[in-house]
Amino acid sequence: MSDPHAHTHAHGHSHAPANFDRAFAIGIALNIAFVVIEGFYGWKVDSLALLADAGHNLSDVAGLLLAWGGAMAARLRPNARHTWGWKRASVLAAFANAVLLLMAIGGLAWEAIGRLRLGVGLVQEQGVTIMAVAGVGIVINTATALLFMRGGEADLNIRGAFLHMAADALVSLGVVIAGALTLWMGWVWLDPVVSLVIAAVIGVGTWGLFRQSLHLLFDGVPDSVDPQAVRALLAGLPGVTEVRDLHIWAPGTGQVALTAHLVMPEGGDDAFLQHAAEELHEHFDITHVTLQITRTPFAQACDLP
Repeated sequence: MSDPHAHTHAHGHSHAPANFDRAFAIGIALNIAFVVIEGFYGWKVDSLALLADAGHNLSDVAGLLLAWGGAMAARLRPNARHTWGWKRASVLAAFANAVLLLMAIGGLAWEAIGRLRLGVGLVQEQGVTIMAVAGVGIVINTATALLFMRGGEADLNIRGAFLHMAADALVSLGVVIAGALTLWMGWVWLDPVVSLVIAAVIGVGTWGLFRQSLHLLFDGVPDSVDPQAVRALLAGLPGVTEVRDLHIWAPGTGQVALTAHLVMPEGGDDAFLQHAAEELHEHFDITHVTLQITRTPFAQACDLP
């Protein structure tokens, strides 16, 4: 009464982790060294702006570790007890990292507001230290971004790493400007103000990470996929009269999966299933497709809109 289901795989990003292992290692080592340097001098001169930027760069280390961990997890082969492998670990790590960062940002903002109310800021001599340390950050963040430049077009994960590090170079530039103005203009109040701006920049990115990771933890449809467009594509395939039980989710941060029942009164063959999988991969980058063809809608439909 029904044709066999299709179980089709396509891995558009399968080679990126092997190609960028060295870039991840170098980038993480550089950023850890800078976090230590910036944190030490921020504590030494009591600069909240430097400490804020050190926290930002610590988030970069976590982001690079997550991306690298996801790449390594993708190499672990599934087994009988873990049929998806360990792909979900990257989502869990991203969620935990987002929660910790949001807590840190809250504490940072509270401290900065307190310093503004009390009129506490930097003395002018501290501006030299701020400029020197943050200047190192510009170099390190730019160098790290360049490590991932060549992979940005082919892999969205690598592109995200590149854009994040490039943006951080600009944040460090902002800290340099704050130090220069403190040194030359005597604006001692600028340090907590800059720390608030940095906290806001981190907060915007962290909130996106929190929202997306929580969404994926509950098997939400990835933001890159329009479920209505997917349904329309499947419904428009030759011979399909109805699409039922459509499910789209991400087993991990680097893969999108889909299952669906297609009602086809005339049935379908392997060529049809291969074509459907290719269309889903081309238009939506869905890499794991399972389709079941039925001649009649005998299965109970899920309660979906």
